Amino acid sequence: QVQLVESGGGSVQPGGSLRLSCAASGIMFSLYTMGWYRQAPGEQRELVATITGSLRTNYADSVKGRFTISSDNANNTVYLQMNSLKPEDTAVYYCNADLTIATMNVDNYWGQGTQVTVSS
Repeated sequence: QVQLVESGGGSVQPGGSLRLSCAASGIMFSLYTMGWYRQAPGEQRELVATITGSLRTNYADSVKGRFTISSDNANNTVYLQMNSLKPEDTAVYYCNADLTIATMNVDNYWGQGTQVTVSS
């Protein structure tokens, strides 16, 4: 049974920081591209950042220089360090595990989401 369990969300003032964690179980973690996505009310879910098993990272332009994605393959956990938070970062943040081989998506899983609210 695959589980992605997020933690670390909460409320913070603009300019503050939060660190999200996603603990994965039931998958061969190092084979998957792990990612963080977010969805604000009334908006579509959007990519925030991804990291491959070989630690190659990708970021949305809106978070470059402020957010850092990292992973701990020994503990099957992916992190999202969020600094200099802005009100527009307010959203539900979702962890994602994706296995794509030669452009064919083989597996894809989502966590339950964690709320991040940035407000003064």
